[in-house]
Amino acid sequence: MRDLSAAIRTIPDFPAPGIQFRDITTLLLDGAAFGACIEQLAAVVGEDFNLVAGIEARGFVFAAALAHSLGKGVLLLRKRNKLPGATLGVNYALEYGQDRIEMHADAVAPGTRVLLVDDLIATGGTAKAGAALIRQAGGVVVRAAFVIDLPDLGGADALRADGVEVVALVAFAGH
Repeated sequence: MRDLSAAIRTIPDFPAPGIQFRDITTLLLDGAAFGACIEQLAAVVGEDFNLVAGIEARGFVFAAALAHSLGKGVLLLRKRNKLPGATLGVNYALEYGQDRIEMHADAVAPGTRVLLVDDLIATGGTAKAGAALIRQAGGVVVRAAFVIDLPDLGGADALRADGVEVVALVAFAGH
C-alpha cells in the first residue's frame, strides 16, 4: 500500500495563521498517486452500496473515480442553487454563518444504499449535512470515506456519533 501522505502538500498559515492546510491538488497532479488513492479507497469501502455521493467540489473528483472503478452511480451533493429542478436541502453551521447542501429530490429512492465521499474531514459539518440529506430522501448512508482525516478537529468522531462508519486513508495531526 502506497503512503499517500507524501503526495499531499502542507501549506502553513493558510487560510489563517496557525492553520496547516492539507492541499490535495498535489496528489491529483500525480497520476500514480491518484490511481493508488482510488485503488486504496476501493479496497476499504466494500461494495455494499448502490451510489457514491460526492460532496462539492473536490469530493466530486474522488466520488466519480471511485464510482467508475466499482461500477456504481454518482450522486452529486451541491452547494445551494446549483441544481436545476426540484431539490432537497439541509442547512448546516459554518464558523461564521450557515451554508446549505442540496441534491435532486428524485436522486435517491427510499432504501438506496449510499457511500458518502469527500477529500477531507475536519469538523464534520458538511459530511454530517450530507448524511442528513441522504437520509431525508430515505437513503441509507452505509459509510463515509475520506482521503484525509484531521482527527484533532473531531469530524470523524462526530460522524460516527451520528451513526456513520468512517474510513480515511491518511490522518494528519493538528489543524
